[in-house]
Amino acid sequence: MHIAFITLLAAAEETAKAGKSIGLGVGGGLGAVGAGVGIGLIFGKAIEAITRQPEMRDEITQLQWLGFALTEATFFYGLVAGLLAAFIV
Repeated sequence: MHIAFITLLAAAEETAKAGKSIGLGVGGGLGAVGAGVGIGLIFGKAIEAITRQPEMRDEITQLQWLGFALTEATFFYGLVAGLLAAFIV
């Protein structure tokens, strides 16, 4: 093999690693932003609902925590998928 071909293969491999790293960073960052916005909306709407109907406080709080857990789980699923894509594929 010629040295130019080996150099080209090495450069392509480094570019692929860089692309995976950038993709993982952007995907994780956007996932965190999305989860943050979702959690903010959940708690904001829960406060509004409790203010409007204080007698429903317990039911609203239960749904609030369920929504928080599902939103956070969605973020972690995205993070795990990004890590799998970066290190296994």
